[in-house]
Amino acid sequence: MSGNHISDKQVNLYMTQRAKHSQVIAAAKSGISSRTASRIDNQIHQPKQANRHWRTREDPLSVIWEPIVLPLLQQSDGLTPIGIFDYLCEQHSDQFDPRTRRTLERRINRWRQLHGSAKEVMFTQTHALGALGIADFTVVKESVTIAGVPLKHRLFHYRLVASRWGYAQVVYGGESFTALSDGLQRAFVASGGVPHELRTDSLSAAYKNRQQQHDFTERYADLCRHYGVKPSRNNRGVAHENGAIESPNNHLKKQLHQAL
Repeated sequence: MSGNHISDKQVNLYMTQRAKHSQVIAAAKSGISSRTASRIDNQIHQPKQANRHWRTREDPLSVIWEPIVLPLLQQSDGLTPIGIFDYLCEQHSDQFDPRTRRTLERRINRWRQLHGSAKEVMFTQTHALGALGIADFTVVKESVTIAGVPLKHRLFHYRLVASRWGYAQVVYGGESFTALSDGLQRAFVASGGVPHELRTDSLSAAYKNRQQQHDFTERYADLCRHYGVKPSRNNRGVAHENGAIESPNNHLKKQLHQAL
């Protein structure tokens, strides 16, 4: 086929077929074009070059890689390729050519893959539709005013993890059970159903926070029992376990900021 190198096996097959058939037929039997067959017959066909393992030009980073760049990489994992590039341009402009930036970035990334510190292992979580809903409160610091007076408020935010459907409403006051109950019930109505499991962090409106297990407040337990949902929460002091709501909290507030 045009654009693809033919293998030595195809060339040998063509030569075998050519002894018995015409050029066109031998080419067809070998899976090559008639034009390539003509070049083989005229001994002008260029065989595929083997992969080389040597440089065709001088290494542009040889002067600065080991004495300057390697100590920086070994000293800190936080240094970015751009940061190292800027440093070389400012401090070693007599030895470093800024035109080799891409070569520098590739060399740094390759070195870190082979010799850098181990990366944190992340496991992808898969959630079934309707299985998990998360509720949270988030403080809004935007300068919303009414008649010139700053409005102190926060948002109740509810999110279905699998579908990423969300609901939010303004809360005047603290994270009370009334605000939690009202927000949840409105969210259930808006979403058209309830999840199998309802998760929050350690909200005082839902948990007594005095025991490790079974420390739901009586009113919150009654609310979950009424709607047939299983209450749960993330581990104490580990808010990032509710990342499916913490990150959307920030996105929602950014949207409010843009709108204002």
